[in-house]
Amino acid sequence: MNDELQVYLVGGAVRDALIAEQRLDLKVRAAASDRDWVVVGSTPQQLLDLGYTPVGKDFPVFLHPDSKEEYALARTERKQGAGHKGFSIDANPSVTLHQDLSRRDLTINAIAQDANGQLIDPHQGQADIAAGLLRHVSAAFTEDPLRVFRVARFAAQLPGFKVADETQVLLMRMCDAGDLETLSAERVWQEFVKALAAPNPGRFFAVLEACGGLAYWLPECADMSLDSLPAYPLDPAASFALLPISAMGLAAILARLRGPSRFAQLAADRHAYLSMLEQWPMVEPSECYRMLEQLRVTHAEERLLQLVDLIAAAAIRLRLRAELPELIAQLRQISLSAEEAKALRGAAYGEALSERRQAHLAHYLLDRQK
Repeated sequence: MNDELQVYLVGGAVRDALIAEQRLDLKVRAAASDRDWVVVGSTPQQLLDLGYTPVGKDFPVFLHPDSKEEYALARTERKQGAGHKGFSIDANPSVTLHQDLSRRDLTINAIAQDANGQLIDPHQGQADIAAGLLRHVSAAFTEDPLRVFRVARFAAQLPGFKVADETQVLLMRMCDAGDLETLSAERVWQEFVKALAAPNPGRFFAVLEACGGLAYWLPECADMSLDSLPAYPLDPAASFALLPISAMGLAAILARLRGPSRFAQLAADRHAYLSMLEQWPMVEPSECYRMLEQLRVTHAEERLLQLVDLIAAAAIRLRLRAELPELIAQLRQISLSAEEAKALRGAAYGEALSERRQAHLAHYLLDRQK
């Protein structure tokens, strides 16, 4: 079906394949979901006739009928207003591949590959990959303030790359002009989460701090100790919970960026209980039981195990992963006899059950301390 179209592979898939070839010091692999395509010389109707499904709201993007990968018509953009929607999009069939590549953010993202594997690299992206540079394609870079966060996110995803000096000047100019204030919380959150899932999230904050990009959206992260960020792989919610700032600071970020509740829950649990788990089994039984009740482990243990995964010490983390499901199963099995249940009503029943479970926990901890 693609034989009927003038199609080029673009973006992350091309970039990461080249990095894998040229930068053996970096471990980067393009995921299948990163395979994006640009179609030159075609119209929306032509793609519809071939069975492609339209998904783009602001410009023509289609899903391939079989692979479901994204195919976008080659386009140009012209800034006409404030914000990320203030662009005039032109995707007519006369737009060339070079014009499409020229609108992209960084040179390493402005490389295309044709059906024969031939690379089209009008902005010397391959040279910047070899040099480990994040360099803007053109002065039009400043038209989208989200690119400040994108550059910082790429720095986190590609730890061996640094921001080119001339691009650093543009980042600072955009921040000083207040351009970042025109962004939506949702767009900033998307880049923030991607950075938290990157190999080196600290680079995201370092790049933003260097250009003044933390002030409006992430002021709590200014002067943050980047050395304390975890080095082992984590999902974004875990990386967020472990940021070395206060519980109030984490809550403020989530409120400002409209982050999901699971991030808020894990961040709150980390500040309340992580230090206790890190001392396992040398913990005070009543405090430990109070924690288990607050985490509702007898109903579901996943919230507790997510907290365990935040422990930096692998030995303690693995031990708790092995021991806690067994302990929780034991606590669930503890119950009162029929006679006791008949004699106790309401709160008295719950208190008696809690006392019995807490006594079991105390014996369990004492046994593990031997």
